Amino acid sequence: MALKRAYEAASPDDGLRILVDRLWPRGVSKEKADLDDWMKDIAPSTALRKWFNHDPAKWAEFRQRYKTELAQHPEQMAKLRELAQKQKVTLIFGARDTEHNEAVVLKDVLTAT
Repeated sequence: MALKRAYEAASPDDGLRILVDRLWPRGVSKEKADLDDWMKDIAPSTALRKWFNHDPAKWAEFRQRYKTELAQHPEQMAKLRELAQKQKVTLIFGARDTEHNEAVVLKDVLTAT
């Protein structure tokens, strides 16, 4: 499983490209995004996203809150795990901060089990 910003060019090495943001990345066309799926239901809730606001000081608390939200979507999580077992999956995100975003947490949760 890999992570990649939506603003980076798609590559055949990405495998299955799944956007995991609730909002579409600004300025990225559907053609450029070259996505296989958009799983916005497993993205952080609007309230959590706004609270976090990509503030690294809130990272630890964000991780915990987001993991709690992910537990409420067992079907989508099972689908992602199944896909990742069959082929390479790249989680696509729009955040500038490549270390403090929902895709990092999601990958950690998916690879921990």
